[in-house]
Amino acid sequence: MSTDDARRRRWRLLLGDAAEEAMDTTLGPVEAGMDRALAQLYDGREGEERSSPRRAGGLGSSAPGVARWLGDIRTYFPTSVVQVMQRDAIDRLQLTSMLLEPELLDSVQPDVHLAATLVGLNRVMPETTRRTARLVVGRVVAEIERRVARQTVAAVSGAVSRASRTRRPRLPDIDWPATIGANLQHYLPEQRTIVPEHLIGYGRRSSALARDVVVAIDQSGSMAESVVYAAVFAATLASLRTVRTSLVAFDTEVVDLTDRLADPVEVLFGCQLGGGTDINRALAYCQSLVTRPEETLLVLISDLFEGGIAEEMLRRVAQLLADGVTVVVLLALSDAGAPAFDGEHAAALAALGVPAFACTPDQFPDLLAVALSRGDIGLWAAREAVERGAAR
Repeated sequence: MSTDDARRRRWRLLLGDAAEEAMDTTLGPVEAGMDRALAQLYDGREGEERSSPRRAGGLGSSAPGVARWLGDIRTYFPTSVVQVMQRDAIDRLQLTSMLLEPELLDSVQPDVHLAATLVGLNRVMPETTRRTARLVVGRVVAEIERRVARQTVAAVSGAVSRASRTRRPRLPDIDWPATIGANLQHYLPEQRTIVPEHLIGYGRRSSALARDVVVAIDQSGSMAESVVYAAVFAATLASLRTVRTSLVAFDTEVVDLTDRLADPVEVLFGCQLGGGTDINRALAYCQSLVTRPEETLLVLISDLFEGGIAEEMLRRVAQLLADGVTVVVLLALSDAGAPAFDGEHAAALAALGVPAFACTPDQFPDLLAVALSRGDIGLWAAREAVERGAAR
């Protein structure tokens, strides 16, 4: 097949069968299967009839039909495309109710969006479907753990060690930038060197409890993907003996899920996605968990659309800061782009010295490391934003 012919066929798949005659190209058997799968999703009814007379489209209400379609797209398309098409099918063709059938779940390609959808359906699932849903969500959680757990453990363990300093470090533990900065007055011009009269180094890691981390996650519907990632990260942190981790989920009510952190799947099915948002109430509960303010990091994951008393929320954050707590606000913890959020509240928090920004799961371990080692979170966030912009 020539390059021009391959390009025409790709455009034909993109534009649909109405363009077949105009483009003077014919699809092969495999491409025809791809075209049928695309047509069923993107050229069916969506509120009104499509203009193309040749594509009736739609997956109908039959679970076997949906299962066949799910099998087709897994045959014809790579995993990344399958996940996008599944997500579009749930949104465009109202297939949410179909996910309550165990036979259909067995055909689905698991991803974080599907996991969030299943968690949101938890309260209306029959028990037989719930068992299958837990297996599907478990596969997603296991994949996320493989992706981020090791990096998180390494980053947090190193940060906890580096947060403590000693004036009598062993050679491998010397913090050379800090040592040089502390000995600049001992520079010898004729030798072009610094005599380090005072050494500064990192303390050796101890098995003693070093830091407290409180993760407060907004479980309103818009934060679904963030809830999935937050559960995995909190469970990973809970496995570290030097960090005491608490996980709080909230909407207008507050649920402490700390006792479930041994199993992130159990954490997720303890959440109730959807509903309103009362950040102030959640912060009040988190405040009650703080016993060592200067050793506590509070990570609030929320889009900041406060349904409670916004002024009280800001006063509570200011009090946490005055007590010595390190506070970080994540508008989203997800792979998605810039989230929708309350800009006014984000600006008010920034004025208090609390950075509010979105963070991808791959960046989160580094964020934790900076926060736990008492680094400048705002500077880190700005640098990350610049680097992402340069990469694009």
